Order: sequence, then C-alpha cells, then structure tokens
Amino acid sequence: MAKKVFVIEDDRDIRETIVYVLEEEGFEVRSSESSKLLKSVDTEKPDIILLDNWLTEWKSDANGQQLSKELKSNPATSHIPVIIISAVSNVKQIAEAGMADAFLMKPFDVNELISLVNKFTA
Repeated sequence: MAKKVFVIEDDRDIRETIVYVLEEEGFEVRSSESSKLLKSVDTEKPDIILLDNWLTEWKSDANGQQLSKELKSNPATSHIPVIIISAVSNVKQIAEAGMADAFLMKPFDVNELISLVNKFTA
C-alpha cells in the first residue's frame, strides 16, 4: 500500500511540482493551498505532512510553524512526521520551534525532497 502524503503549499507551481514528484515515486498525495486539509488528518491518516510555513490564507500571526506545533502537541497526531517548507533563511529555527521533524529550504532539490520523505516514511 502506498504511503500517504499531505502537501499544504499555497504556491500552486511548487505544490504541483511536489505532488508530481512524489506521485512518480509511488506516494499517494493529497494537496491543498490551505490548512483545511488538516481537518481530515484523523480520517485519512497521512504518513507524513509537508507544510509551507507562510500560507497566504492567514490573516493573523498563525502559520505553518504554529500548525506543526499543534499537530505535534496533540497525542492523536504527534506521531505523524511534519516537514516545514520555507524560503526564509531561519527555516531550521522555525522548524525546531514548531516541533517539526525536519525542514526543506526553498528552492529545494527534488532529490532532497524525495530523500526526506523516504526517510520519514520508511
């Protein structure tokens, strides 16, 4: 059975690239431009979540870092690996503060993306 990946990325080109690459690698991918996809975590049970740090849906200070921290603080979802994706230079610190399992710096290398997803879904 294929591992399920949630991709939450508001940049359509980046989202479509990630989806294409991971589907070619045999993953089942669900994607969204907003955090609404996270509402189905309990029912769909993803094996990993790729989460953009800056989602344009946010009108406040909430962001991918906070969403990751919420997922990791919830006993029902804390086991799901989260990878924060961002172009900001301090993405490592953002990922650590959000309790994420890893981070991916934009622009990213496709092989690095595949390697990270494989690492946490093996």
